[in-house]
Amino acid sequence: MHSPSLPRPVVTLFACASGFSVANVYYAQPLFGALTDDFGIARAAIGGVVTATQAGSVLALLLLVPLGDLLPRRRLMLWQMLALVVALLAVASAGNFAWLMAAMLMVGLLGTAMTQGLIAYAAAAADPSQRGAVVGAAQGGVVSGLLLARVVAGAVADLAGWRAVYGGSALAMLVMAMLLWRLLPVLPVQQAALSYPRLLASMFMLLRDDRVLRVRGVIALLMFAAFNILWSALVLPLSAAPYHYSHTAVGAFGLVGLAGTLAATRAGRWADHGHSRRTSAVALVLLLLSWLPLSAAFAPGAGAATTAFMLVLGILMLDLGVQALHVTNQSLIFRSGNEAHSRLVGCYMLFYAVGSGTGAWAATAAFDTAGWHGVCALGAGVSLAALAFWVWANSRD
Repeated sequence: MHSPSLPRPVVTLFACASGFSVANVYYAQPLFGALTDDFGIARAAIGGVVTATQAGSVLALLLLVPLGDLLPRRRLMLWQMLALVVALLAVASAGNFAWLMAAMLMVGLLGTAMTQGLIAYAAAAADPSQRGAVVGAAQGGVVSGLLLARVVAGAVADLAGWRAVYGGSALAMLVMAMLLWRLLPVLPVQQAALSYPRLLASMFMLLRDDRVLRVRGVIALLMFAAFNILWSALVLPLSAAPYHYSHTAVGAFGLVGLAGTLAATRAGRWADHGHSRRTSAVALVLLLLSWLPLSAAFAPGAGAATTAFMLVLGILMLDLGVQALHVTNQSLIFRSGNEAHSRLVGCYMLFYAVGSGTGAWAATAAFDTAGWHGVCALGAGVSLAALAFWVWANSRD
């Protein structure tokens, strides 16, 4: 039996722990320059750090996140977080590039496992009447962690070097582990008799049998492709003439996206009250329209003030749409009546991983071929595809 409601401190802990966990996967992005200098490698090769963390994320979704439906969640969270502390210390003490890559793989693996495991934990612990709001709060923490990671990493690295970023995070995660062990509710194991191979195989059956999961997964793939098209390409024009922004300054644009935490929380509540279809429609339209000010930001003759204003407006619109849609998607798949929360979130986030990776790759290719306006045309096209798919899927309900 679930309690009627989770105490506010526990909901806040879910949000904070999710944010701290996901930040570890993104700290490296503004540190590329420092890493290339420290390890003496070519700038083209440093992208392998992101590849390693993303590979770890995919492995986590396939192999670790489903364990929440097999093992006691509270104990699983503790061991995974302690392992993450070890992985972060390994990054901070890396003596060569091979060591760094292996440690980054583990950070991606365990950081993702913790983040998605906590969201599934929150969904399982919440009463169905508040599930959307609780998942929204946890997702708000993820948004904050993802966006602040770049800014925090850049600032800490400027003050104390890039290794301090990971050493400090290890300390923060150790404190978070103690709080989780003390405050998280103990939940019954839903599938105590299920073997690990059968647990993993059941994920394919969920994808086959759960139409809501498939539909919302495709929408997630497209919207996160659009999201990463923006964030993977934005640094390219801003770091070039006439702007010459630093990595920290580019990352500061991510602070605009913190408004997405508000959208995440509100969208969860709206989903609890049966307004998921309306929320989805508004979010998808907002996602599509965001590319208009983003395109205008670097229009010929645009001054620095116009560029900054249009970027802020476009980022705000895009992030509000993505986060509202993301929480609505999760609320709907958790509402399906299936208690396999960890496997559901693992399957759903696989769509996210594919969309994110594809969007990042396509963005740089589009910029090389057609510049910033090619990037915006690509992002708008993907956003339009997401809206069209949602309309088509609703017509078949």
